[in-house]
Amino acid sequence: MLDNKNAICFLIVLFLAVSCIPDDKPQHITSPYSFSLPEYFPSIMNIPDNNQLTVEGVELGRHLFYDGRLSGRVDPDSLMCCATCHIQENFFDSDVTVGLTGNETPHVPMALVNIVFNNNGYLWSGAVENIEDLLWMGVLAPHEMDGDTARVRQLFDSLPEYDALFEDAFGSPDVTIDKMGKAIAQFIMSIVSYNSKFDKYLRGEITLSEQELLGYELFMTEEGADCFHCHGGNASPLFTTNLFYNNGKDSLFTGEYEDFRDRYHVTFKESDRGAYRSPTLRNIYDRGPYMHDGRFATVREVIDFYSTGVLLTPYTDVLMHHAHEGGIHLLPYEIDALEAFLHTLEDETIANDNRYSSPFK
Repeated sequence: MLDNKNAICFLIVLFLAVSCIPDDKPQHITSPYSFSLPEYFPSIMNIPDNNQLTVEGVELGRHLFYDGRLSGRVDPDSLMCCATCHIQENFFDSDVTVGLTGNETPHVPMALVNIVFNNNGYLWSGAVENIEDLLWMGVLAPHEMDGDTARVRQLFDSLPEYDALFEDAFGSPDVTIDKMGKAIAQFIMSIVSYNSKFDKYLRGEITLSEQELLGYELFMTEEGADCFHCHGGNASPLFTTNLFYNNGKDSLFTGEYEDFRDRYHVTFKESDRGAYRSPTLRNIYDRGPYMHDGRFATVREVIDFYSTGVLLTPYTDVLMHHAHEGGIHLLPYEIDALEAFLHTLEDETIANDNRYSSPFK
């Protein structure tokens, strides 16, 4: 029998011997993904602590984003993926309003650009708190892929071309829905827009025309078009506050969740009835339909609504300062100027940036 002193010495020697055994498992190393943004852009990004962006994770997410087998199906006529409804050439937006099996979507898609700066939930109502959840929700939703997450996982786990991608991103080729959701979220968060004509104007690289400058002035003043409260401006170069407003489109706000899916059905606050997210105005031109339900086909129709069609109800947001007059009542030349300014928010580099394009072309 060992006495206490000898026993302690023996345990110390044993611990040192075991700790010196080399670990043959290599450490998984990834490359942090870096952004290059103008100094006037927000400095705070909403990136989950457990899903920091890496070059490898973004690349895996790009493959998954564009892979039609994301529906869990392989038949050529049964393919669907994120890019089906969020098309790069359309600023990651589209007019697709039906899912894989023909069910109509409750809302038109929102552009997946500058999402990394959003701290107020996702979708028109902000009902989704975690960006990684967008994958499994899209797979299961009857009006989207109408699929099964177990089938999706099994399918991608059987695809040898994804082994190295998952290994690089997560240190193991094993496929899980959690990993897939995190990778797609990383890719979406990497999509940023900051190179429009207006951005170049802010950077002092070009000047705007008199008409564009008038439109800018109208955009930024309450006595003008009064757009900036909800869509920002110099203080919010994202051209959205990512907040939720009832902008006076309707007068009826009672009904089932499926009829509205507004902010009220997330917070259950009476003041949120008929309220929806203010979308970004970057690259919105010729990319309708507009509003959460796609009721307007053109930007001109949207401006006409704000000019003469706003309804004053108990739920109309207080920032709609001209609601008691039915709108802002812009003159024809002012409407033309506002349209000209909105044109300056087009960032065509997004449509052609290989970082965001399909890896299968």
